[in-house]
Amino acid sequence: MLQEFKEFAMRGNVLDMAIGIIIGAAFGKIITSFVNDILMPPVGLLLGKVDFSNLFINLSGQPYATLAEAQAAGAATINYGVFLNTVLDFIIVAFVIFLLVRQVNRLKREPEAPPAEPTTKECPYCLSTIPLKATRCPHCTSELKAA
Repeated sequence: MLQEFKEFAMRGNVLDMAIGIIIGAAFGKIITSFVNDILMPPVGLLLGKVDFSNLFINLSGQPYATLAEAQAAGAATINYGVFLNTVLDFIIVAFVIFLLVRQVNRLKREPEAPPAEPTTKECPYCLSTIPLKATRCPHCTSELKAA
């Protein structure tokens, strides 16, 4: 059983998938940091100095100034600002993956082959398809000029 597991784990697809998951997780952290630390502060500033990560709806009835304060008190909240940040994370990751897959597909496309030399022609008398080198049409028996 140990040998079977070793063979399974060492297959190319499993290793590729593991590497992809690890790189994807690291890439996700980078995008989260980009959204939270670089993108959202200027957007919040443009929208009237709003901190999106601190936007919430308090369901407990007690007033709380910040989300951290409400969470520390154990209040029920709907954290729609954090949700907006997460949605923006997803959109950016999905767009980058789309661009990556698009580029890989472009590289995988086989170059178009030049058009093949014709091997047949039409008989000028009966319009049948005949070999290019034919000197007599096999359908109507007309004599043809050599190609």
